Amino acid sequence: MIKVLVAGAGGRMGGRIIAALEGQEGIALGGAFEKKGHSAVGQDAGSVSGIGDKGLVIVDRLESIIDSGDVIIDFTDPEATLRHVELVAAQEKAMVIGTTGMEAGQKDELEKAARKIPVVFAPNTSVGVNLLFKVLSDVAPILGDAYDVEIVETHHRFKKDAPSGTARKMAEVVASSLGRDLEKVAVYGRSGMVGERKKDEIGIFSMRGGDVVGEHTVIFSGLGDRVEFTHRAHSRDTFAQGAVRAARWVAGRVPGLYDMMDVLGLKK
Repeated sequence: MIKVLVAGAGGRMGGRIIAALEGQEGIALGGAFEKKGHSAVGQDAGSVSGIGDKGLVIVDRLESIIDSGDVIIDFTDPEATLRHVELVAAQEKAMVIGTTGMEAGQKDELEKAARKIPVVFAPNTSVGVNLLFKVLSDVAPILGDAYDVEIVETHHRFKKDAPSGTARKMAEVVASSLGRDLEKVAVYGRSGMVGERKKDEIGIFSMRGGDVVGEHTVIFSGLGDRVEFTHRAHSRDTFAQGAVRAARWVAGRVPGLYDMMDVLGLKK
């Protein structure tokens, strides 16, 4: 039985991950934790997530429960995630990380830890989104430079980073498939007299409002037609289910930095 420890257990994603583990074969909740001072600390993890008491109290220190788990699922924030990674690496456990907003230096730290332990790091754990990454990598070179690429993402008003990690990943996939350097061609919003659109630009735009879970559209616009690919997340359950699938896959793997494309067998 694979035992999972859930970070941010009192949050929106943490609760859905706990619920997604319920009733699964061969994998189960082993513990849950939150940051110090969070209102969920001391409460039953199942009760907080809406599935009824599980007899597991949410604690405020990963250290106190780390021996109870095989895989840690973390969808918190960059600084917290890196603290957790350090501890998990020292204990030689595995991790699934869905935290977004990491800067280059923080990703470097993650890569160092992945030399010691297996880590699945994905900006989006939805199976549908990762299938779309594969589709984009196949479609982009076929359409080629004749089509302008724009990416639009919409999320709830509480999301802190922009553009979303998923939108960035989509842009990276398209840029790589077209042989472009995203750092040079990305355009994050437009305002004023910006001039005619450059041929190799990849536009990335963010909208925030209400309770939108997540919506991403990649638009390929030609002079005679337009091709659009859209993924809409109806609930956080799609991310939670993907995270559990990743946890099942990563348990027992050799050290390395993996992503959902590895989990789903979609790598070329």
